[in-house]
Amino acid sequence: MRERARAFRDRLLASPRFRALAAAFPLTRPIARRRAAALFDLCAGFVYSQVLLACVRLGLLERLARGPLAEAELAAALALPPAALARLLAAAGALGLVERRGPAGRPPAWGLGPQGAAFLGTPGLAGMVEHHALLYADLADPVELLRRPPGEARLARYWPYAGAAAPDGLGPAEVARYSALMAASQPAVAAEILDAYPVARHRRLLDLGGGEGAFLEAVAARAPRLALVLVDLPAVAGRARERLAAAGLGGRVEVVGADFRRVPLPAGADLLTLVRVLHDQDDPEALALLRAAHAALVPGGTVLIGEPMAGTRGARRVGDAYFGFYLLAMGRGRPRRPDEVAGLLRAAGFVRPRLRGTRLPLVASVMTARRS
Repeated sequence: MRERARAFRDRLLASPRFRALAAAFPLTRPIARRRAAALFDLCAGFVYSQVLLACVRLGLLERLARGPLAEAELAAALALPPAALARLLAAAGALGLVERRGPAGRPPAWGLGPQGAAFLGTPGLAGMVEHHALLYADLADPVELLRRPPGEARLARYWPYAGAAAPDGLGPAEVARYSALMAASQPAVAAEILDAYPVARHRRLLDLGGGEGAFLEAVAARAPRLALVLVDLPAVAGRARERLAAAGLGGRVEVVGADFRRVPLPAGADLLTLVRVLHDQDDPEALALLRAAHAALVPGGTVLIGEPMAGTRGARRVGDAYFGFYLLAMGRGRPRRPDEVAGLLRAAGFVRPRLRGTRLPLVASVMTARRS
């Protein structure tokens, strides 16, 4: 009966006559308009993202954050023809990035819109938008991307560890771009994870794949008595030591440069965190990583996985669509549903996997499990 009902629904939604009736009838008109807008957004989404990229590259939002400016001032400051600037402002205004200010009848002035203010208030988002240029180049022909062998896309070269036979041999220059990008975007992720799980109840935390240490900076502020250990590739670990020392945490955080696939993890932690790490791994590597985590934890210790997950209510487009294709272009890994993550945890020897609610699951979901 469910399939018959869905088939009936599909016939109705595919019918131009039904859509016209729904748009004309007052009670269904708002629904029809929302569905039409959503369908158009699917077709136009790339244009919207490029409008945002133009705003980022021109520094438009940062200028308007200092106060509204007249179009003539903006055109001169951004070195754009007035007609081109007017077109960009109209597009950015439609997306909520900017908004028109000032009384009618006077030369137009523009200030930040609600989305523009939120964009500037989200650390690392501008860097992610710039970085997406590589992903969009791979997505220019999505069918070719789907058929291409893993590791041959442009984005895979941005993440050199993804295809390296010996990633622990990468040098500082090879890890600099992606390490800085991950560190810049980490604060929002850390806030979601730390609000969902009280790390201060533990004694010693091992952050595996901890990058430059941005997550442990946030942990240190929440749990001042918690011992902290970071493990990442040697070149990344070097950057972490510099960052943590500059933050006054050099004497508190033990930083270990190692490839978990080649050497055992430091033992003795009762909490091990994997923040945006597991979904970067294919299933065999993910299972090996969790087994290594299990071996490193003390009996009764906890593993915490924090990352966007597939099939998450309110975040399906992020988990299934965005990360599905992002990781495809990256050349390895995939977004997993919570039940798939729980299955890997059990296969690695963990018990009682538990999904913990976060305020913004599109930023991160959190799952914990215990070592028996």
